[in-house]
Amino acid sequence: MNDDVGTCVFCEIGDGTATALRIYETPQTMAFVPLLPAAAGHTLVIPRRHVTDLWALASEDVQPLMDTVLDVSHAIREALASDGLNLIISAGQAASQTIPHLHIHLVPRWHGDPIQTIWPARAPTIDSARLEQTAERIHAAMPPRSRAPPPAAGGRQVGQV
Repeated sequence: MNDDVGTCVFCEIGDGTATALRIYETPQTMAFVPLLPAAAGHTLVIPRRHVTDLWALASEDVQPLMDTVLDVSHAIREALASDGLNLIISAGQAASQTIPHLHIHLVPRWHGDPIQTIWPARAPTIDSARLEQTAERIHAAMPPRSRAPPPAAGGRQVGQV
């Protein structure tokens, strides 16, 4: 992945120097058809401002981005009568992010479509002690504004859900 903003194709689409089949735009966001859509109606939603990935997204940019995701997802469902929708965000190369600009895939789904399931056929077995330890580590890493009170001893709930 090339993190150079000067060569970011999504920034170029956002500023109009590269072309894309645009579906929807706001001052902060844009929705367009990817070059290789996985299905009819597959749409990408991006922030216009260069944001490398989900971890780089500022809190104030979340609401406009998700408003666009919600508006476009409703339009996809109404226009195409889809049975479902996958929202996919890949952050980092290990998650298959190939363009270093945050983008959310909205992929309409229909019963019996040729798209494979996105989950493994059989979930890996993770023992309960490791699950609890992992949940506690994530809970401890939450920013203070989001952190729930510490879990009760022996309780299954680590934080507020």
